[in-house]
Amino acid sequence: MTAGMLAPTSGGGRRGRLRRRHQPMAEINVTPFVDVMLVLLIIFMVAAPLLTVGVPIDLPETRASALESDTEPLTVSIGSDGRIFLQDSEVSAEQLVATLRAIATGGLNERIFVRGDREADYGTVMRVMGRLNAAGYKRIGLVTLEETDG
Repeated sequence: MTAGMLAPTSGGGRRGRLRRRHQPMAEINVTPFVDVMLVLLIIFMVAAPLLTVGVPIDLPETRASALESDTEPLTVSIGSDGRIFLQDSEVSAEQLVATLRAIATGGLNERIFVRGDREADYGTVMRVMGRLNAAGYKRIGLVTLEETDG
C-alpha cells in the first residue's frame, strides 16, 4: 500500500532525468601561454648577444675614466687596414662629413666618438679627426679600452 504513495524517482529512463545545458567555462587555461612565453624568453636571451653588430676594432688601452653620456653618440671607426666606418656602414674619407651631416640629429653639437684600431695608421686617425673638426664638430672623443693591471 505504501508503494503507491511514494513519489516517482528519476532513476528510470531518460524521461525522468533533468537535462542540463553545458555552460561555457569561465576560466582561462594560462599554462600554454606561460610555456610559449618561457620558450620565447629563452630564445631572445640566447639571440640577443648575437644581434650586436659592429666593426671589429682592437682598441688601445688607457687609464682614463669613461665619459658619462645621456644619448648615444655617433661612432666613426677606423680599421687596421685604414677603412673608415660611420656607425656600421663603410664610407670614404671624402663622404664622411656629408654622411655625418645627413644623420646627425644634434647638428654641430652632436657627440662623435672616434674608434681607431691599435694597428691603424696614426695619420689616418688624425686625418679623420681633422676633417670632423674642420666641418665644425667640436665634441669629438677618442674611444679606448680601460687598461687592466696584469
